[in-house]
Amino acid sequence: MNLADALIDTASRVEAIFDTLIPATLEPVELSAAMRHALLAGGKRIRPYLCVEAYSLIAPASDSIYTAAAAIEMVHTFSLIHDDLPALDNDDLRRGQPTVHVKFSESTAILAGDALLAMAFDVLGQPHLGTAEQRIDSVRLLASACGPAGMVGGQMDDIAYEGKPLSADQLQHIHVRKTGALLEASVGIGLTFAGASLDDKERLSRYAHCIGLAFQIVDDILDVTGDTATLGKPAGSDLGLDKATYPKIFGLDGALQMAVSLTADAKAALAPYGEKASRLNELADYLLMRTH
Repeated sequence: MNLADALIDTASRVEAIFDTLIPATLEPVELSAAMRHALLAGGKRIRPYLCVEAYSLIAPASDSIYTAAAAIEMVHTFSLIHDDLPALDNDDLRRGQPTVHVKFSESTAILAGDALLAMAFDVLGQPHLGTAEQRIDSVRLLASACGPAGMVGGQMDDIAYEGKPLSADQLQHIHVRKTGALLEASVGIGLTFAGASLDDKERLSRYAHCIGLAFQIVDDILDVTGDTATLGKPAGSDLGLDKATYPKIFGLDGALQMAVSLTADAKAALAPYGEKASRLNELADYLLMRTH
């Protein structure tokens, strides 16, 4: 199975879990409709894929890891719903479809995000996923990744620095939390349920850290060079909000070279695994070369 097929397979598996967890008949139906709109709108499902691949690097395949992966994607989707709100990025389009607050209402969007965040931890705590210690460690990893020391804190600083000068170190500190933290947690949760060693966790954490930064740099580049139809979200939104970005600080060529270097570092971290890590190596290249 090539990378494209593997991503599609992971997406179909986690989407089947979403369909079971949040059926269209779940009450309140307006809330479940908003949650389903956001969850089932497509997307690359990079975070679930990272979770599954990290697990598979250490342990035999297991259906249960897809449930953990679905919980991670629920947190990611919560963040997208809230990021798109008028009070934050004020975007009307996500994955080629109207954002949740546009299709439903602002209040419904806020509550749909809240519900997904709460449900994610309920899902991650299900007994069949692993031992009590593994589940507790995974819940803590996810909570840390999406809290004030992670994604939400990074988003807060991203907003606070709009229209203000920002150093390269400050920009990296924002994006290590805003984008990178959940990617690192995705790998960490997969490794936790696989029973990985500390050495494995350190190597894969390095990999995830590097692709997380590269992912954000490419996002910044695409915001400048891409178009709305291809991106599935408004192009040029960072410029409109006067955000500090890698192209703004380093120029397009400089930003691209940083992403290339980080991708090489990520792949170097996987060297001890040889061919077993081929999918994760392919993913690093895919994230660097993506167009949306």
